[in-house]
Amino acid sequence: MAVHWRKSSHSGSANDDVCVELGRLAPGAGIGVRDSKNPDGGHLTLTSTQFATLLTQIKHTPSA
Repeated sequence: MAVHWRKSSHSGSANDDVCVELGRLAPGAGIGVRDSKNPDGGHLTLTSTQFATLLTQIKHTPSA
């Protein structure tokens, strides 16, 4: 199964150093998170629960 990666809407512009892409992996395999500047560098695999927890933590953590 080919993964369709999409850039996070919260990532910056094309010149930004902080760009994240998300992809739904094979059914039951979770969600992939990777650096859009290095798409061949691998990805972090999270379960749906882990991904939801990550989003909750990001939303409730003040930005610097």
